[in-house]
Parts: sequence; C-alpha cells; structure tokens
Amino acid sequence: MLDSQDDFEFTHEWDQAEQMVIEAFELYENGQMTEALEKLDSAIQQGTEHGEWYFNTGLTLDSLEQYEKAIEFYEKALECMPDDIEVINCLGVNYTRTAQYDLALATFERVERLDPAFEPCYCNRIITYTEMEQYDKAEQMFYMAQQINPDCPLCYYNIGNSLFTQSEYDRAIWCWEKCAELEPNHPQIHYRLAQACWISGQGKRAREEFLLELRKNPMNLEILLDFGLFLLESGDLESAREKFNRILEFDETFAPAHFYLGEVFRLQQDFNRASRCYANAIKCDEKLVGPRFRLAEIEFSEGNTIDVIQLLHKEFQLGVGDIDVLLAMGWMFLHAGRLTDASNCFMQALNEVEVSYEAFFGLGMSLAVHEDHEGALECIEQAIALAPNRPELRLCAGWLNYKLQRWNEVEENIGKCRQIHPTQEPYRSRCRQLLRAMRCKKLLLYCQKWYERKIKKSTAA
Repeated sequence: MLDSQDDFEFTHEWDQAEQMVIEAFELYENGQMTEALEKLDSAIQQGTEHGEWYFNTGLTLDSLEQYEKAIEFYEKALECMPDDIEVINCLGVNYTRTAQYDLALATFERVERLDPAFEPCYCNRIITYTEMEQYDKAEQMFYMAQQINPDCPLCYYNIGNSLFTQSEYDRAIWCWEKCAELEPNHPQIHYRLAQACWISGQGKRAREEFLLELRKNPMNLEILLDFGLFLLESGDLESAREKFNRILEFDETFAPAHFYLGEVFRLQQDFNRASRCYANAIKCDEKLVGPRFRLAEIEFSEGNTIDVIQLLHKEFQLGVGDIDVLLAMGWMFLHAGRLTDASNCFMQALNEVEVSYEAFFGLGMSLAVHEDHEGALECIEQAIALAPNRPELRLCAGWLNYKLQRWNEVEENIGKCRQIHPTQEPYRSRCRQLLRAMRCKKLLLYCQKWYERKIKKSTAA
C-alpha cells in the first residue's frame, strides 16, 4: 500500500520508466539502436538510479560504435553495481577499442580477481595483447581461456586474428576453421578466412569464402570492396568491375569504389573512362590517396606537364606511404624539371620501413641534376649496396666518378657493369661511350696541363 501521494507519483514514474526500458529492449532486438537509445535516455531522465539501465545504454552505444560514450555509462552502471563482472568486462572491451590498453588489462584483471572462472576476461585479453603487439601474452591468454572453455568460438576467432597479424596464415586459418565449426554463423568468419587464403596464395578457396560471406552479408560494402580487389589482383577484371559497380548501386558516394573502377578501366587501356572514375573518386573524397596520382600518370603520358605538377603536389600533401607511388612521383617530377619536389618524394620513400635501392637511385639522380656529384655518388653507392647486380647503378656510379675525375673508379664500375650484362644493350654501348669519354677527357686534361707547363716555362724564360 502506498503511504503518500509522493509514493504514488514515484511508483507511477517508475512504471513509465520500466515500460520505456521494455520498449527500448524490443527496439534493440529489432536493430533500431538510435530509437532504443532515445527510450533508455527518457527512462533515465525520470530520475531513477538503475544500474541495469546504464548498462543497457552502454550496450546500445556499443552497437552504434560510440565507444567513448559507452564507457561513461558502464562506469555509471558500476557505481550502482560495483562487482558486476559483465559490466566490468564490457568496460575492459571498450578500453581496448579506444586504445586505452593499460586500463583494459587492469579491468580484465579485476574481473579475474572477482571470478577466476569467467572465461571472457581471458578471451578478451587476447585482443588487447594483440593490439599491443605482445603476441606471446595473447597466446598465453588463449591457453588460459581453453582451460575453462575449450570450445569457445570467440577465443579461436581472436587468436586467429593475432596469428594473422603475425603473418602466420596457416595457423590463423586453422583457428578460424575451428571457430566456424563451433559457430557456423560467427560474424565475418568466412570473410577472415577469405583474407587469409587470399594473402597466402589460396586463390580458389579465397573466392569461395568471399562468396559464402556475401551470401550472409550481400550489402556489406567493405566485403564487396575487398572481394573486388581480390578479383582485380587475380586479373578477373570484368568480375571486379561488377563488384565495384554493385557498391556504387548501394552508395554512389563510396569513393574507393570509383577509384578501383578506374583501375579496372586503366588496366583495360580505357583511359578516358578511367579518368572520369578517378575524378569522381576525388569529388566523393578529396582526401583519398591514389586518384590524383593516376590522373597525373595519364596526363604525363600525354605530355601535360603543368597538370602533372599540380596533381602530384596535391597527392604528395595527402601523405603518400606507398614506396612505388613515391618513386613514380619522384621520376615524374624529375622529368618535369622539379628537382626539389623529386628529391622530397625520394626522401619520403627512404623514410618508409622498407628501404629500396630505387629510392637511393632516384635521390642520387636528383642530386646529380643539381650538380651535387659527391652527394649523388653517395646515394648511388647506397643503392649498389642494396642491389649490387643492377647494371644501371654501376653505369651511373661510373658516370658520377667521371664527373669527379676518378678514373680508376670509372673503369672499376664499367668492368662490373660488363660482368653483370656482358652483351646486353644498351649497357654495352653505354659502357663503351663512357670509356671513350673518359679517355678523351684524360687526354684533354693531359694536353691542358702540358700546355700550362709550356706557357709557364716560356713566361719564366
């Protein structure tokens, strides 16, 4: 029995809030996350403290990928339910998602102290340690989780991700196969298998896994894009084109689909249609790396130097990280006479993880055009150290030593160039030309010195 009007109003408000929470749950189950969130917010606004409602709000925010905000609600839920391991576990997951790894580990350890048999606190630490690149600890967590539940599909999925990151593709495939066996409908399991099979050279199976995943998620643009890239790389241009077009049917502003559709047309030598696709990609996403470079290549082939320079400048400002693209940009800048821009591209290529001889070669040529022959030779020698059997590097080193009048080094590099390709043109003829030029130069210098000595003697007499 209610003792007062205040009690009656409180109970009425509570009933209303409870009804909103029930409605929110139904909306959540139907995938209407935004509407569910609004209902939960309205229930909480009634002024009643209820940890479960905060927890449900956090879960809904997770579904909307609003992880920072979800953390706030999990923390509020813990104020009401300080030892609820489900809430603490979800908080740890979101700390990992937001790259707060130390907090995540501390949170999962808190769960372990409360209930050492709670398997998810080990399973989720696999992800955290993988993100931290502490792969041994990730594997240790996998085996600890196995002691509690040897048939957890998420454990196999997570350790598969860790192994994939380490390029252990066969082991990753085995783990994902086990996950699929335990839970055939595990989210994106066939997609992950497709990626691993693709990168490990199992093309036929990769195609099959992509198709299995698309049967479950036919409108997933990320999977469609990756499948299109797989087909593009496999040389199945028409099938790749169909996938990129299908993406654009779902979302005509999806910039990567425009770009890779352009790649299909470029490989088919249809440069007009490729250019239109690249232009569309830029319209959809001005910060997308790639389309300006491809347009610059097309303009370069047509001799439009001004357009090439403008496009390459904008592309470089986007922060290109692909070494092959940087090298190509550097050579185009060099041909256009933009020596500083060319040097910047080659220097950026040298800053990448995998240093290539081409970057040193290009930078050396840029410095040579600047007539910094010493600096250029130093770069070429670095390139030779990385690729000692490249005849063009030996020839270039010979030419730079010729400029520096180091005759023994010229002959040494010509000799090594001939050893690499004793009969191949154009190196054979260029070696002869450089050798003749060196002999003529030496003769000219000898004559000049002889003449200078003669004049000096005549003056002294």
